Amino acid sequence: MKFICETSVLSEACQNVQRAVSTKNAIPAIEGIYLKALGGEVILTGYDLELGINTSVSARVEEKGGIVLNARVLCDILRRLPGNTVRIESDERQMALITSDSAEYTLVGISPKEFPELPSVTGGFPIVAGQEMLKEMIRQTIFAVATNDTKVVHTGIKFEISDNLIKLIAVDGFRLAIRKEAIDYSGEFSSFIVPSKTLSEVVKLFREDDETVSISVGKKHIVFEIGSYSVVSRLLDGEFLNYKSAIPGESTTEVRVNTRQFIDSIERISLIITDKIKSPLRCTFGDNAIRLSSTTALGSASDEVSAAIDGSSVDIGFNNRFLIEALRVCDTDEVRILLNGPVSPILIMPPDGDSFLFLILPVRLKTEA
Repeated sequence: MKFICETSVLSEACQNVQRAVSTKNAIPAIEGIYLKALGGEVILTGYDLELGINTSVSARVEEKGGIVLNARVLCDILRRLPGNTVRIESDERQMALITSDSAEYTLVGISPKEFPELPSVTGGFPIVAGQEMLKEMIRQTIFAVATNDTKVVHTGIKFEISDNLIKLIAVDGFRLAIRKEAIDYSGEFSSFIVPSKTLSEVVKLFREDDETVSISVGKKHIVFEIGSYSVVSRLLDGEFLNYKSAIPGESTTEVRVNTRQFIDSIERISLIITDKIKSPLRCTFGDNAIRLSSTTALGSASDEVSAAIDGSSVDIGFNNRFLIEALRVCDTDEVRILLNGPVSPILIMPPDGDSFLFLILPVRLKTEA
């Protein structure tokens, strides 16, 4: 294999592909990036058996072929090369020579035969969505994904796609996040669960413009086509929470409050709440105000923010972090909060419509014991 290409282009592609490379595995090949030179391009692939990233860069290929090189070492070398172009060649002994201006490296490679084949997804109607829109939808749900493995299926985000509608759902046992948007899709109803790690990596490849992402879904795998990149991932299998039954059907109190003011007030109270010194955030909704307070071993704090409140007064406790994280991803100046007493979940929604819905379970206050 012999090829020459722009150093910066190859370096950027390697940095992105490296995200799908395993750092600790008994199979040395999947700690590497597979470079395959053919025609006028070099194809780069990283795959840790769960997540794979594939892309190609333009190159002057003098000899077709391929080699697997250690991802970390290759990326570090490319980042520090002095020249604008880099030449990489390998022989039948899987030894690679990398040269750029005065710099020269010889690396021990691995045969491409030892590199696992990426799963392919065929058939099915592709789902096309705007990158900017999907990025926001993921940001507004991924915070509620479970971080432990008690139920692996909840460490991912559930996608539900029906006629002209895409919905993302995340749950961790204490809170629920739902985000939906209209899309141009007229295929069959589709439901699948994507690992949060995959979506975190997918978002990093999105551009800040009006480009789209194409999604193809198989029985066990999903492929995201993002520009010149292809991201393949396994899907999570299992019984996802019946989230619709978890959402209260009615409310006795409706609150409208400025999002930023409410966040600021919670953050002021949270100054005396730490990971080691935990205590519920008490919220009293009534008389067109939300009164917030907490008492910990460090001391006590109280604050108040004005709000439009319709219905009965409610005195309720929350995990302060859960409340802040939900409010921070709200993209509206004002939010609508629905309550149904001190022991029912709280719902946070936009002032109008239901493009997002965040549900948070309350924390029992000591005075209720």
